[in-house]
Amino acid sequence: MTLVVEHLAELTGFRDRDVLDVMLVSALRDMLKPQSLGIYRVVGDAARQHWLTRARFGAHDTTAAADPLWAELEDLPLLEACPARVACLREGRVVEHDAATDGTAAQLIFPVVTEHDAAGVLEIETAVPMSEEQRRTVQGILRIYRNFQSLLDYSERDTLTGLLNRKTFDECFLRLAVESANGQAGRAHGGGRRSGAGAHVFLGVIDIDHFKRVNDTHGHLIGDEVLLLLSRQLRACFRFYDHLFRFGGEEFVVLVRCAQAAAAPEVFERLRAAVAAYTFPRVGQVTVSVGISALRSGDTPTAAFERADKALYWAKQHGRNRVADFEALVQAGELADSSRESTVELF
Repeated sequence: MTLVVEHLAELTGFRDRDVLDVMLVSALRDMLKPQSLGIYRVVGDAARQHWLTRARFGAHDTTAAADPLWAELEDLPLLEACPARVACLREGRVVEHDAATDGTAAQLIFPVVTEHDAAGVLEIETAVPMSEEQRRTVQGILRIYRNFQSLLDYSERDTLTGLLNRKTFDECFLRLAVESANGQAGRAHGGGRRSGAGAHVFLGVIDIDHFKRVNDTHGHLIGDEVLLLLSRQLRACFRFYDHLFRFGGEEFVVLVRCAQAAAAPEVFERLRAAVAAYTFPRVGQVTVSVGISALRSGDTPTAAFERADKALYWAKQHGRNRVADFEALVQAGELADSSRESTVELF
């Protein structure tokens, strides 16, 4: 019992979701001594879903293995490649396979579903079937894990849209800035895009055009519906590892990785076109203006946001319903780059 309490205290001692998954499988490994165990998430849209390994221990592993959060979907196992996991999620129950005479391990798969996070499973393989007491212990720990995830959601997510909120932005930004800098260093030494987090990172500020008119004409309940539907458009247009924020009101922010810098405007243009083509109930057509800027070495959240916000203001002043790239506008002489690189040492 003391060991369980110690692991629960350690499990709930972190606010980082990535670390939380590692702590979960670490605690269960120490308590159960399984042959292997791992936690896996479903990623991708409904037509193209895959399994992402969040944390996994093999029989002789000393550290947890995981897929990189920026993994390409085609590199991950398809959902149907693991039918037992699919059955576990669809039926919402524990799926069990007893140990076979050929030495195959016994397997238990537990559903792991939280309110805003992607659905997933906890998969445990043991030499002999787990006892009822062990199963109850695992299910109890998973309940605590889900409750703690819900508390994180309450503090880190916007209550209306379910997107990340403003106060989580700085931490996400600095983490991506470090990953981007490390990836650029890897490319400079001959590393490929898949050798690390070697993608370019862009910040986009998205603002709904004439949103005040929507609220004044149709009321705030309809305005809230527009915000909710726009958040769904954001989720559909961006990938599972991109970070989506609602900053407040009608303003949204996205941190997106792109393998090629030239692809970033296309990514945001896809969102702009999708929103313009969508018919919002009671409101009809709604458009968005977008300003984007690439993260720089030594960047700060404030500096990057200000550049993207200047591009957004330019888009608003030049007809709205368009995507404006800060760096492209500077190069074209439309904007002056008065920003200065931060003197803060981040890397």
